[in-house]
Amino acid sequence: MEEQARKLLEEGISKKVVSPGKGQLSAFPDGTKVVFHYRSSLCDGTVLDDSRNMGGCSKPMELILGKKFKLAVWEKLVSGMRQEEIADFTCDTKHTALYPLVSQSLRNISLGKDPLEGQRHCCGIAQIHSHHSLGHQDLDQLQANPQPLVFTIELLEVLVPGSYRLDIWAMTDEEKLEAVPQIHEEGNALYKEGQIKQAAEKYHNAIACLKNLQMKERPGDETWIKLDNMTTPLLLNYCQCQLLQGQYYEVIEHCSSLLCKYEDNVKAYFKRGKAHAAVWNEVEARADFAKVVELDPTLGPSATKELGAMDKRIRAKEKEDKGRYKSLFSYDSSSHTTAAMATTG
Repeated sequence: MEEQARKLLEEGISKKVVSPGKGQLSAFPDGTKVVFHYRSSLCDGTVLDDSRNMGGCSKPMELILGKKFKLAVWEKLVSGMRQEEIADFTCDTKHTALYPLVSQSLRNISLGKDPLEGQRHCCGIAQIHSHHSLGHQDLDQLQANPQPLVFTIELLEVLVPGSYRLDIWAMTDEEKLEAVPQIHEEGNALYKEGQIKQAAEKYHNAIACLKNLQMKERPGDETWIKLDNMTTPLLLNYCQCQLLQGQYYEVIEHCSSLLCKYEDNVKAYFKRGKAHAAVWNEVEARADFAKVVELDPTLGPSATKELGAMDKRIRAKEKEDKGRYKSLFSYDSSSHTTAAMATTG
């Protein structure tokens, strides 16, 4: 342990063990998956990120060693820890320069966004020296003024190569392309079982695979179009899950995006129409269902049923509002009468 601490110090890393953990130190060959909670702080104690509450939930970090993670120092830190060990690592600036970009990606992931959203298509070093905002004031300040950081890490689990399924971000392009049909089927199975949230996550992961591959192609090229065609049914399935979970505005956004490219996609019109109806966009809902019937007359009864349900909800709301206003005016009238009697008496 002392030898390890000395080597870390020579590299500009100071380690303080908070809880020693248990068992023997693992070998950590390339391909090992480590699962850990982390808290990133400035040296004055200001917390930047904490995996226990990012995005409003507690989700540990998963890292596969040897995959050239952008923040290389984290591989070095966990490789010297025992399972269940907790330690504070104070790292020199040379190890933390890329942290703002890594943090931005992790924050995006915690919110269900594309991890590369808001980043320019250039290398990490080039982004550091650019004046492009990362969308977070604390990260912009850290990017402008690089400094040492403290990483508090709790190592939860160590999985040897071959004992786990690769996460999407760790797959090669070929592995991602091969994984999509399987993930799609897993999502379908979960949907049939009524596990809507889990199915949505599967569809989202498959879409992420394809979007990652699509970013490497020129828009409009044959491969790009092929990947986009593979994405469309997954996105529609995802929208169906979000409809059932009440995420109507997200459905409207995704379906509108699809219809900008594929203006004859009847399923996109149908799902967007349902979402519009759910948020009281009557005009938009009627227009979408009219388009559904125009594109596929056999869906006329289904469109009529959805419009009938919307009309029923509108009438019920109007009746409720009328009753509310009536009681309000009745209350005002009785209040005035009481006040008048009190005055004349």
